[in-house]
Amino acid sequence: MNSSRNQRLAEVAQIAVRVEDETGIPARMLIAQWATESRWGARPVGNFNVFGVKRASRHKRFCAVETREVIDGKEVRRVCEFAEYDSLDAACRDYAWLITRGAPYRAAWRQYQQTRDVAQLIESVARVYATDPNYAHLVKQIAGQANITTAIEAARAVHA
Repeated sequence: MNSSRNQRLAEVAQIAVRVEDETGIPARMLIAQWATESRWGARPVGNFNVFGVKRASRHKRFCAVETREVIDGKEVRRVCEFAEYDSLDAACRDYAWLITRGAPYRAAWRQYQQTRDVAQLIESVARVYATDPNYAHLVKQIAGQANITTAIEAARAVHA
């Protein structure tokens, strides 16, 4: 992994650990979705949208971007409206709000609060979050990587 990618991972890990302490959302999941959606922070959508969060009524700013969706098993290109953020921290906090409080994820979040099974939370969220049938597998694979564990441990050491 190159140094700029390592720096982006370290930065998001610092935020993810704080957001996990505040909301309960697993830092490992937040980082894995960040890596999946933004190519390890290298390709955000618009301003700081590193989670591919589509525009909702709570978003004041947004941009229109062509994206790839999988519909009925076929890849299609669509122009969708995506939220824009003032900072990486704001994007992470909105993602955490979406997963922990957003209507589409309430059942998945309640189940996670009982089981603390991150892999199951990723599976449940992925069913709604993404149209790609391989999305959950990819996010779980990234969540299990050693570099994610190392980044979280380093962030916790600084945050403690």
